[in-house]
Amino acid sequence: MWISQRRERAGSPMNLGCPASTARSDEVIASSGITFHLWRLYQHAWLICLIFPLASVVRESHSPWRLIPGLLVLLFYAASYTWLMWPHPVSQGAQVQARSLLSFPLFLVLSALVLVLSLVDGPAWLWLFIGTSAIAGLLLPMRAAFAAIVLFTLLPLFITVGMYGGIMGVNWWWLIALMLLVRGLGLDMIGIASMGAAIRELHTTRRELARLQVEEERLRLSRDLHDLLGQTLSTITLKSELARHLVTEDPDRCVQELSEIEHVARVSLREVREAVAGYRHPRLISELEGARQLLSAAGIDMRLEPMSSEALPPEVSAALAWTVREGVTNVIRHSRAQHCLIRLTQQNGRAGALVLNDGGARVPEESTARPGLGLVGLRERVGALGGRLEAGPLALSGAEHFRLWVELPMKLEGEAQRSQEGRS
Repeated sequence: MWISQRRERAGSPMNLGCPASTARSDEVIASSGITFHLWRLYQHAWLICLIFPLASVVRESHSPWRLIPGLLVLLFYAASYTWLMWPHPVSQGAQVQARSLLSFPLFLVLSALVLVLSLVDGPAWLWLFIGTSAIAGLLLPMRAAFAAIVLFTLLPLFITVGMYGGIMGVNWWWLIALMLLVRGLGLDMIGIASMGAAIRELHTTRRELARLQVEEERLRLSRDLHDLLGQTLSTITLKSELARHLVTEDPDRCVQELSEIEHVARVSLREVREAVAGYRHPRLISELEGARQLLSAAGIDMRLEPMSSEALPPEVSAALAWTVREGVTNVIRHSRAQHCLIRLTQQNGRAGALVLNDGGARVPEESTARPGLGLVGLRERVGALGGRLEAGPLALSGAEHFRLWVELPMKLEGEAQRSQEGRS
């Protein structure tokens, strides 16, 4: 359970064999500032503590039957320590995942082995608690690792005092140095493990933010293309039908309509390029003029009630322009209206746009496209600016109308903060 918790804290090691995953792992390791070579040099340096039990085994072994088991135990300890500490603490290699089922049992075996040998064969084996403390700090979750390190720090004190029959015969300089090393290395490993987890989470967050940014840009592009092409293609369709009827009756008017179709197509091409590049900010005046031309070509009477001359923030002006464009496009595509009212208002620090037509409820088109995409995109734009949008049928004077209404704050949150900072 402890191993699985540490693995969860470290992150999922799925698909670690692929080149992209290897490249990400190398990037994470490089960002930690601790290279593989530096880590292996650091963790192998602590095997110097094997000198003390090795010297004790060689000095006190008078026959091969005593020497060989002691050497085998030390070899087993060194190999197990290296096996457990070899992977870089920041990496998520496949070897760490493959060894996870054996890591904790092996750690328990090493801890019990050091404890038994220290009680049976002398205090020289207490030096191996330095390595077991390091393994605990790197392998266990933080709370369990801290508890194990405290235990490993106190065990040399209790064992040494018990062996010498009290505190008077203890070499306190040697014992304090050992306890400080056990405690210090264990806490160092906890810090390195925590740093590794934080770095992995940071890189995971960065990848997620990059993915969300790509997704947001994709949504912006699809929304802009829908809003741009919806009205433009409707205008081209209406003017083309009108030009077809005028080609024999009024050639001069037909030429004028064809020229306007060419102009609309060129403007649409430029706007699509700007939308792809991310620079699209429609102008309210241009959208009102485009709405007038489109409704006139469709034979719909348009009445405009403009707002005051107070300047609007660019984001608010663009949102109202999108509202006019979407509202007029819906009038052409989804209704049989004869009259359309466009009302722009400014009052109480808020700006609004109303597009009202007498065509009744929207008539859905036969299309495989997702319905309501334009209103969904407009709602996202308005919501991002802290505004409100209402769209639906409305009964006026016994006749059914369709209303699109948008209201936005004149001063956005970012501008309000900047204004307040300037006053302060």
